[in-house]
Amino acid sequence: MLNITLDREKAIVTLEPEDILSKEDFDIAVKVIDPFIAEHGKLTGLIIASESFSVQKAFSALVKHLVFIKKYHKKLKRLAVVTDSDTEEFAENIISHFINAEVRHFPFEKRKEAREWILQRRKHT
Repeated sequence: MLNITLDREKAIVTLEPEDILSKEDFDIAVKVIDPFIAEHGKLTGLIIASESFSVQKAFSALVKHLVFIKKYHKKLKRLAVVTDSDTEEFAENIISHFINAEVRHFPFEKRKEAREWILQRRKHT
């Protein structure tokens, strides 16, 4: 399951995977995000937050996230990977090669700082 939160005022989407993700999870996310981008032209940021990922779950989710993120990467300024998992550096490095957005890792307890980092960019653009 994928919890999706869209902060319409700040143009930030938060994705919180709870298990191995399915195509349907991303289909639902697209139905939330596409109309917003069509109306506003872009997202300020995307936060992918999960306290931990197993390597298997992380890789499976990463592949699906990459396909999903690739669709939006030109409409996205910053992406925050928020997790305490030991896969965060791997995910951050891989994702940064596929998208134009700035990518940064934050420990799970620093979710607020991840959001603030995304909004810093918003103030200057």
